[in-house]
Amino acid sequence: MAVGGTAGGADDRELTAARRQFARLLGEFRRTAVLVPFDEHDSLWTADLNGVRWICAFSNEEALARFALARGEARREWKYRRILGARLLDVMVPELPGPGGVALDAGSDDGMLFPPVRGIVPDAVAVDLGETGNGTGARDDRAGS
Repeated sequence: MAVGGTAGGADDRELTAARRQFARLLGEFRRTAVLVPFDEHDSLWTADLNGVRWICAFSNEEALARFALARGEARREWKYRRILGARLLDVMVPELPGPGGVALDAGSDDGMLFPPVRGIVPDAVAVDLGETGNGTGARDDRAGS
């Protein structure tokens, strides 16, 4: 039994460290202006995956160029704006139809997702249900609507 407790303690420490690392990355993203491309209709470039609409954002022009190349669209002109990460999460994501998040540097090895969950996007548009890290078990009132 003591061995299991030790392993659980190590797992808990790893989980805590991973949460702290993600919180640091989220904070950095919120304070950083990223490049957000626009599609041919002058709308934010988004991608739908598994019922979530992801706003595509890029940390720099090189990351956007790699994305365009991977899509076979390197020759077309890519219009983009610099938008603060916090504005994307707090203002733009809630404007999306249905659940939405931000995909940073999509298609790159060091890309990152900021999903539509509590603590990342406003609670009103978060889709995580059930137990939370604080044990409140609060539920999203939009579920089922």
